[in-house]
Amino acid sequence: MRVEIDEHSGFCFGVVRAINEAEQALQSGSVASLGDIVHNRMEVQRLENLGLQTISHADIPTLRGKRMLIRAHGEPPRTYALAKECGVEIIDATCPVVAALQRKVKEAYRKMSEVGGSVVILGKRGHAEVVGLTGQVEERAIVVESEEDLEQIDFSRSIYFLSQTTQSVEKFRRLAEKMRQRVADDSMLTVDDTICRRVSSREEHLREFASKHDVVIFVCGRKSSNGKVLYNICQQENEHSYNIEEASELQKEWFEGVESVGICGATSTPKWLMENIAEAIVSIEN
Repeated sequence: MRVEIDEHSGFCFGVVRAINEAEQALQSGSVASLGDIVHNRMEVQRLENLGLQTISHADIPTLRGKRMLIRAHGEPPRTYALAKECGVEIIDATCPVVAALQRKVKEAYRKMSEVGGSVVILGKRGHAEVVGLTGQVEERAIVVESEEDLEQIDFSRSIYFLSQTTQSVEKFRRLAEKMRQRVADDSMLTVDDTICRRVSSREEHLREFASKHDVVIFVCGRKSSNGKVLYNICQQENEHSYNIEEASELQKEWFEGVESVGICGATSTPKWLMENIAEAIVSIEN
């Protein structure tokens, strides 16, 4: 049985940058991460073993004089204000792509305010990045997850449509077209594709990777939004795709009579974890 790890899977640039920031900061003392630094339980545990503490917003007032890392997903302005008020030093590891999108949301809101229009964001409600985006404009943006959510929008007014960086390009384009069909004039709709191409470019490659293997093992944390999107792509191309978080979830019957296995993962999946799972699959065969 041949086992191949997808060379394009694993941490995206923003996650790599955040983890590097955390590891560097930990060399000089304790650091608290505001939320899981990455949506992968195994990687979070690895960093916690190095001394990284994971906290919630409610814990910020207890950190006076200490350091707090803002992860790649970014945060709304109120988080920075609270940290300053509580005397907490911030290590800002917001992904530059997300930071640029935050600025775009603010500018879009300014433009729409001038004409009584709406800012609409394709994203997962409650996701850390989306909370950070809507927080830029005091939650005055409309978040849509599906075509049904378009009913929230007033199509008689101008609309500025953007996206969370890790959303599906196909879904963004589909919803943009649905919106285009409902506005009175094309000039009333601005479509700004803000999906990170370092992430979205993986979709086409993943389809090819999943289709060339008998079995696909997709590795990602249960909280990974990007993981859900990419795993669905694997399932579309290969019905023998399985989503796991760690090697202990592997089942021997998945590999009976199988000649090739492909291992891939989300932008929050560490390479070392995929390598561990590859070793575990080889051990199952033996």
